[in-house]
Amino acid sequence: QVQLVESGGGLVQPGGSLRLSCVASTSIFRIYNMGWYRQPPGKQRELVASITFGGSTNYADSVKGRFTISRDNAKNTVYLQMNSLKPEDTAVYYCNAQAVQGYWGRGTQVTVSS
Repeated sequence: QVQLVESGGGLVQPGGSLRLSCVASTSIFRIYNMGWYRQPPGKQRELVASITFGGSTNYADSVKGRFTISRDNAKNTVYLQMNSLKPEDTAVYYCNAQAVQGYWGRGTQVTVSS
């Protein structure tokens, strides 16, 4: 069983930045493909960004050029740097770890509002 704990969410004005972190409780973090998903109010959960165990990244079109996913295997942590935030980025952001099994964090709220 892998536990994922997200942090870094909050309230930010449009155009601002936030950095989300997700720490995984596993000694073999390096083998997991990691992802950030989000669920806006009243909508389905969607993929925001992912990074493979080898470091390849993928982004939703809506966040390309604004968000950056990265990982630090020594710290069992995956990050999501979010810049130029828009009101439509408001959502609960979830961390996902995928190998043979998949695991989810409990989420962190991001609210973009003036």
